[in-house]
Amino acid sequence: MNEVPLGNDRDLDPDVAIEIVKATKITRSFVSGSSRLDVLDSVDFSVREGEIVAVLGASGAGKSTLLHILGALDRPTEGEVWIDGTAIFSLSDDQIAEIRNRTIGFVFQFHHLLPEFTAVENVMMPLLIARHDRREAYTRAAEILGDVGLAERLEHKPGELSGGEQQRVAVARALVRRPMVVLADEPSGNLDRGNGEALLEIIWQLSRNHGVAFVVVTHDEEIGRRADRMVRLEDGQLVELNQELSA
Repeated sequence: MNEVPLGNDRDLDPDVAIEIVKATKITRSFVSGSSRLDVLDSVDFSVREGEIVAVLGASGAGKSTLLHILGALDRPTEGEVWIDGTAIFSLSDDQIAEIRNRTIGFVFQFHHLLPEFTAVENVMMPLLIARHDRREAYTRAAEILGDVGLAERLEHKPGELSGGEQQRVAVARALVRRPMVVLADEPSGNLDRGNGEALLEIIWQLSRNHGVAFVVVTHDEEIGRRADRMVRLEDGQLVELNQELSA
């Protein structure tokens, strides 16, 4: 696979790219007895079409909490998220689920593949749940597995794949419904350095080739430097790290 350029080498025009996810004044609080902890404190965040944004921060800084709110897996204490121009937290749970399933893919640190199914069957699953034709689902799943370098591993079950290959299947599953954005929570966190680098190269290549935006949560600043934008969560606040580094 060809080497993927660093984020600031990519031809992304912020004045042209469409803002597909926007969060405004997001606060997420947890209350225990008489004390309140604001994990997120009036955070603003956005991601544009085809953009890769890295979210850095120490363990417990709220990175995963932010990702879950952006993906409508959790509700903020205050604030709103717009996905493809729709304010989602004023909607019913069923309406939120429909928008989430149509526009967002997820990749987690653990691949969460179903062990009794093959790679292609795992990737087909979101399409089958959405009542797509089985033959169409197979064709699409096989195509995206080819895009992540697993064209020869379609019929292998997760236990027959390496850790890096399992995570590639998870990335393919996240992309199979052609989402606008993929939210990736430490996607290379369980991989060794070599497999982690290979996975990230695939993510960058997929973003460029398919126009899919990625929000990648990581604690690794070297990974962050490859993104189009890099932000850091600290004390509940979000800082544009690219601006900080160039100052």
